[in-house]
Amino acid sequence: MRPLRIEYPGALYHITSRGNRYASIFRTDKDRRSFLEILNDVCTTHHWFCDAYCLMDNHYHLLVETPEGNLSAGMRDLNGLYTQFFNKQNKTVGHVFQGRYHTFLIEKDGYYLNVARYIVLNPVRAQLVDHPRDWPWSSYQDMLAIKQRYRFFQPKRLLDFFHQNQKIARKAFKSFVDETILDTSPFGEIHEGTILGSPQFVSEVYGYREFAHDSREIPVPQRLIGRPILSQLFDKQDDIFKRNELIRFARSRCGYSVTAIAKQLGIHRTTVSRILNESSKRYK
Repeated sequence: MRPLRIEYPGALYHITSRGNRYASIFRTDKDRRSFLEILNDVCTTHHWFCDAYCLMDNHYHLLVETPEGNLSAGMRDLNGLYTQFFNKQNKTVGHVFQGRYHTFLIEKDGYYLNVARYIVLNPVRAQLVDHPRDWPWSSYQDMLAIKQRYRFFQPKRLLDFFHQNQKIARKAFKSFVDETILDTSPFGEIHEGTILGSPQFVSEVYGYREFAHDSREIPVPQRLIGRPILSQLFDKQDDIFKRNELIRFARSRCGYSVTAIAKQLGIHRTTVSRILNESSKRYK
């Protein structure tokens, strides 16, 4: 099943795209420079903000905000234009990238900084360099004003999270990266989900009713990322109509079993099943 794409104005994504059959997508420095120039044009055309990037050999990482909710259109241009360049430059044909790109929708308040750090630390985890400052193909050097090379990358957006004084902010960012230079991924054990955020963020993204008509299209692993626990979901819920909407949300969006929902609410599982059946009929 194809991964769910969630797009809306102001959405923040961690994006990765790998080479077909894990082959290199950047064979030379010219390839990397050309990719960044294409990314610069895409950010300008689609009004994206790119807050972190890292180009490895067979894949890349981006942290992108889309003010106009146009992720798919921008990625079609980015990977499509680079494929054309790569094939012409290297006298090859066919796919450069392996399938579709992968995205995590990121909650800005809780995970933004950790994901930005994770991205620039990729070359260190891959044991290509000892420190991210030594990898010229990430945003780390731009963040510390070692080099300012591309218009699409504006360090101030991320540095403002640390301090309004840019000099102080750069030192704070460096310390932030150094303190966990060998730490694990902020994505933990998540391998197939699409959302990285708090239970409240997940609930806001999916909503209780907006996606009810197509809930079967959402793969189970994508319903489980950051899901609220049942005691939180049904906390002090006295309104029957709202309770029934939450029952459907807990089942179709969060992946809880009928038995678990019934136990939490202190009602019989057949009652939960009846509510789910009645709710689903409204969308047929």
